[in-house]
Amino acid sequence: MKHPQKVSVYRKAHFNAAHRLHNPAWSDEKNREVFGLCNNPNYHGHNYELEIKVTGEVDPETGMVLDLGWLAGLVKSEVELRFDHKNLNLDTPEFSQLNPTAENICLVIWKILREHLPEHLDLGVRLYETPRNFVEV
Repeated sequence: MKHPQKVSVYRKAHFNAAHRLHNPAWSDEKNREVFGLCNNPNYHGHNYELEIKVTGEVDPETGMVLDLGWLAGLVKSEVELRFDHKNLNLDTPEFSQLNPTAENICLVIWKILREHLPEHLDLGVRLYETPRNFVEV
């Protein structure tokens, strides 16, 4: 039996953040209609759960795809410290002009992490906004 050529490793993380879904080009009525409770002018929060998936070939010298301790540090410094206990709309430059939907948050996190990973590794990011609502890049 032939062994698979690639292996995926995962890191879980979490952060708590507030946001408001709002399109400034729309009327207040349209924003309420499209975003509902998520358009609350006083914001609302989530306990975001994050799964990072890195896929690549196992290095024959280390026996690893990558050092999970290094990945944990990267996620802590680049994601958790950046977004935890923040109002995404007001406290983070990434969302000053970008609507902080779960989809956009996931894309931003993917882009941040992608810049730090070697090219030969594939990256997946899954973000849980609630236990039943999640998105994936």
